[in-house]
Amino acid sequence: MSDPTPVFDDLREESEELERLVADLTSEQWTLATPAPGWSVAHQIAHLAWTDHSALLAATDVEAFHTLVEKALVAPGSFVDEGAQEGAALPSAELLVRWREGRAALDTALRQTPPGTKIPWYGPPMSAASMATARLMETWAHGLDVADALGVVRTPTDRLRHVVWIGVRTRDFAFTVHGLPVPPDAFRVELVSPSGELWVYGPEDAQQRVTGPALDFCLLVTQRAHRSDLALRAEGPDADRWFDIAQVFAGPPGAGRAPKGAAR
Repeated sequence: MSDPTPVFDDLREESEELERLVADLTSEQWTLATPAPGWSVAHQIAHLAWTDHSALLAATDVEAFHTLVEKALVAPGSFVDEGAQEGAALPSAELLVRWREGRAALDTALRQTPPGTKIPWYGPPMSAASMATARLMETWAHGLDVADALGVVRTPTDRLRHVVWIGVRTRDFAFTVHGLPVPPDAFRVELVSPSGELWVYGPEDAQQRVTGPALDFCLLVTQRAHRSDLALRAEGPDADRWFDIAQVFAGPPGAGRAPKGAAR
């Protein structure tokens, strides 16, 4: 089993970078609208804090986590929004402390999780490393929403390799959740990292291929940009279809983003 420490460290660094972005915001900036309808900057951070707390319970108190799952089943359409709304209503300083302390507790819990342990979740159970990967993906994606609201362009890093990995791994889920047959053959994915390294997945002779910048692939699979605004190339009908439905997050199909300049 490979050492999970790098993804734990990268999750911590990704979170700390986002915290530096929001730590000194004014009260007015916390209320700025983000690209997620109805969600302000405060909602985005509150959602991360809420999900970190859920992950902490899953890793340390399975009974309490199952109680959360039961609540989610009762109101699946509003459960996530209610968690974000509750946190967004807090004073910004209190929200920051809640998020910071929750992250630290989760970091400790994941590092202390025995190898081979499967942590329950709203979807399939996962390892501590996979949980950290999912948390990094969400932190990065919601951090983009915050940056958009603030008019800030964040510099991509090679921490995106974790987002790419989960994006590749969720290919079959994307087809399934849209009610489409899963392609029978593996895709070849070749992406250029922010540092210029080539990240490669799948067989070299695959007929279905995806190529382009790793950043753009991450924007696609987290549904933070429309395919027409990205420098990605799909070869083969299944790969092309994937560009329309890709999503790394659990739940029903997401609406995605409209092309730049399109009417809302």
